[in-house]
Amino acid sequence: MSSEHRVIFTPSGLEGRASEGTTALDLARQLGVDLDSVCGGRGICGRCQVVPSFGEFSKWAVDSNDTHLSAPNATEGAYNGKRAIERGARLGCQTNILGDVVLDVPPASQLHAAVIRKEINLAGLVLDPVSTLHVISIPKPELGSSSSLTEAVRAALVEEWSLEVDGFKPEALRSLQTAAGQTESILTVQVRRSMTGSRVESVRPGVSVELLGVAVDVGSTTIAGHLLDLATGEVLATGGLMNPQIRLGEDLMSRVSYAMMNADGDKELTRVVREAISELIQSLVTEANVDVSHVAELVMVGNPVMHHLLLGLDPTPLGQAPFLLATTGAVELPAKDLDFPTQRASVYVPPCIAGHVGADTAAVILAEGPHRSPEIQLLVDIGTNAEIVLGNEERLCAASSPTGPAFEGAQISCGQRAIPGAIERVRIDRETFEAAVKPIGCDIWSNEPGFLEATRGTGITGICGSGIVEAIAEMFLSGLMTRDGVILDSREKCDWVAENDRTFSYVLYPATDQTHGQPVVITQNDVRAIQLAKAALRAGIDLLMEHAHVEEVDMVRLAGAFGAHIDPVYAMVLGLIPDCALPQVRAVGNAAGSGAVRMLISREQRLETEEVVQTVEKIETATEPRFQQLFVDAMAFPHATLPTPHLNELVDFSNVSVEPVEARRRNRNRPQSVNKEI
Repeated sequence: MSSEHRVIFTPSGLEGRASEGTTALDLARQLGVDLDSVCGGRGICGRCQVVPSFGEFSKWAVDSNDTHLSAPNATEGAYNGKRAIERGARLGCQTNILGDVVLDVPPASQLHAAVIRKEINLAGLVLDPVSTLHVISIPKPELGSSSSLTEAVRAALVEEWSLEVDGFKPEALRSLQTAAGQTESILTVQVRRSMTGSRVESVRPGVSVELLGVAVDVGSTTIAGHLLDLATGEVLATGGLMNPQIRLGEDLMSRVSYAMMNADGDKELTRVVREAISELIQSLVTEANVDVSHVAELVMVGNPVMHHLLLGLDPTPLGQAPFLLATTGAVELPAKDLDFPTQRASVYVPPCIAGHVGADTAAVILAEGPHRSPEIQLLVDIGTNAEIVLGNEERLCAASSPTGPAFEGAQISCGQRAIPGAIERVRIDRETFEAAVKPIGCDIWSNEPGFLEATRGTGITGICGSGIVEAIAEMFLSGLMTRDGVILDSREKCDWVAENDRTFSYVLYPATDQTHGQPVVITQNDVRAIQLAKAALRAGIDLLMEHAHVEEVDMVRLAGAFGAHIDPVYAMVLGLIPDCALPQVRAVGNAAGSGAVRMLISREQRLETEEVVQTVEKIETATEPRFQQLFVDAMAFPHATLPTPHLNELVDFSNVSVEPVEARRRNRNRPQSVNKEI
């Protein structure tokens, strides 16, 4: 038998020749095969698994059989690591090549495997973590040797990992002294790459294979986070909580005002948001049953006000023109500087785009990739402030519109946040004008059998943002409300409209025990609040389209919690978004969180974000003279001037009111009597 054997690694197709007894891991390293290992071939981490394929392979003219590999040894038999050995797999570091063989490297063993996650968009992402773990051996110190501990670590990293480092973090020197004994020592070294080089961040005694990271989207309403294994990209835990700053100001500008008008108000806002993030991090590691000390990387994204408050910067310049940012560059700093429980971790905050367009929008761009596409993409992240991005690989424009909190249920008479019991879906019968509703936490509509029993626990407590959008759109399509948002006096044809001062209201759900004796209604003021919010959003979109000389977008992506639950058809009926082919309108959930995760587990994604942010054209809606006219045109449903050919194919507009303005004025001035008690 030849002393050299052919080995083919799949799926890469890389092929090489191995001397008798060479381990599969050593050959993989020689050939550049993407085979993971943290423990340096000691059979401890379980990451270098390969799956032998046996049989005749005519493609490579190879006869691969089980005698061409060494039998499982005692190390494999005793292996009891966190990562189980898969059925039919072998540890590459313990498996010797004795003949020609085909070895498959499964995705879980590929260091740079593509990551696929359903809950967050990581399509096309390749693992490239900033921090990595490396297990090394350093020899027993000897009398007369001039070598230091750092020199021994440097030499071991080069010899065992072909990795050179430029320096040591001071804390790493202290942990190195503690971890290295008077005998030969096995150490786990964390190495972190940056633009200026590689540095040893920490040293642990023995073999330690846990290296974790947390990505956080610091929203003005909610704070959401993901805990990941940096070596595999696996999401270990996901969670969120309300931003406690809400008690100091419901929207961003009210928080800026709080900082302006209260001594140390900005410090108080900073303190409460940092405490909330610390609480979230602790809950994530508790849920995953991991040690918080193993969290090495944190990525934080947020709008400019959240960005400044998180970093302890003064947010007040963002409350008035020229809306000057303290910095437009990415920020890296130790987690301990932000009082987080991850004392050894590094925090990365990507750059903001403009005074009202923040690092969260940069993360959305990264996640959805308009700059990587030839098609014109419209990205809309709807919140208290709506961030808007328009463009493609040739040009990107961004703006922010002050939509206010109406879409989140605030400023609405029966509005509330999206919790069980809140109405989230509405349909109005075109003949009886009675509404059928579906609340969160219930799969049954109110006009279906069993609804009362199904909602007995939660009740009907109000209406959330997606429900408000559908309710107003249905009122418009059923003829109960005009194009310019006036609720008509329809009492002669139904019992669901009632006078409310000098205007009218529509009863979505009557007063019952479920509603604690109060009806759920849509008032004229509610309609106006939604009109103002949607007009601000749409005017910002139309302004970007004018600047970019774009008449029609190819695709629309709705980001954020509100965007994830809104029906695209109803969004177009109200005119929230431009007319577009329905298959091209899609909710993308927390795209900012997805972008943050991308930057957490890929250094290349951080660089891409920093590069693309510099190319984005910023449009300031507050100083644009065209914004006011576009705002007025956008007040009408769906729009005062722009056609809606795609929407016309989807929606029946035959019931829409055509009552002239003069008639509406007469109706509003005519003495009325209430025919239904609300």
